[in-house]
Amino acid sequence: MATVIENNTLEAQPRNAGNKNEARRVRRGGKIPAVVYGAGQDSLPVAVDPRQVKRILNSETGHNTIFDLALDGGAKTKAMIVDWQYEPIKGNLLHIDLKRIAMDKKLAVMVPIELIGEPAGVKQQGGILEQMLREVEVECLPGDIPSHIDVDVSELVFGKVLRVADLPHNDKLKFLTDENQPVAHVTTVKEEVVATPEAVAAETAASTEPEVIKKGKQETGEEGAAPAAGEKAEKKEKK
Repeated sequence: MATVIENNTLEAQPRNAGNKNEARRVRRGGKIPAVVYGAGQDSLPVAVDPRQVKRILNSETGHNTIFDLALDGGAKTKAMIVDWQYEPIKGNLLHIDLKRIAMDKKLAVMVPIELIGEPAGVKQQGGILEQMLREVEVECLPGDIPSHIDVDVSELVFGKVLRVADLPHNDKLKFLTDENQPVAHVTTVKEEVVATPEAVAAETAASTEPEVIKKGKQETGEEGAAPAAGEKAEKKEKK
């Protein structure tokens, strides 16, 4: 579980907080609007380079990366990305939230769970591995944040459930997610039956036949039912 501190810097320039027109002006200049807050200081509107932000988000440690935030080329402070917004069609970054980080204070973050190995329930019993939980919330010092949590599932078989409490961790890491919450298990393979045209036709005929029979009984089997018009005419002719 590697820590998420990287030797990179995100440069930020102060900007005027404004409306959507101000945000568009920032984007036209090749930057994206952002807000910096935390560490007991006032929030500060800034503009940052979207290429630097994407490099951080696409790194191994992703949004849990702790980096140096340089404000207008001045003093640096440790920070991390806590929220970001993409344009839905083109996928361009629209806005990010940055949080100042105090390296001596614990914080809560979401960490990905990665399953390692092939379960015995898959290899020997013919099941499939299902992962129900892909992230777990942990509390720790910024320098102890893992980039991801690896867990070996080689011994996982039918009837056994991997839970949060089974994830590897040390005394520097505290799970905030319920420790009884399931992470993964081996389940049976569900076969999908594809109906043939003949089977569909037979099923349709079978489903409609009882209705026809029932309708015939109602028409001819009711006590005291009036005779049909043809039957009346035939009786008159006989008389």
